[in-house]
Amino acid sequence: MTLKQIREDLQEIRYYYSHKEMFDSAISVTGGNAILEKVKRYNEASTKAPLRLYEIYIELHVSDKTQEGFADEKNYSAGYIQQLNKELLLFFQKVLS
Repeated sequence: MTLKQIREDLQEIRYYYSHKEMFDSAISVTGGNAILEKVKRYNEASTKAPLRLYEIYIELHVSDKTQEGFADEKNYSAGYIQQLNKELLLFFQKVLS
């Protein structure tokens, strides 16, 4: 699995969570979407991550925060959050490949 594919997956997951209510209500009509399987796979993998990487996954990709916004909230530098997000990508590459 390439880092590019993981980034694309995480963008889809983020989009899903930012519109979760609408997608969840559509399940009764359409039976769901393939994104649900991807969300499940990444959520399960994230539970094996070190706590800092797990936090990055939750805050950036599930809670739909920007790196800059989360950095401000935690009083971290944007570069540090970017570094943690890169570590998260590498973690997913290792676990999901």
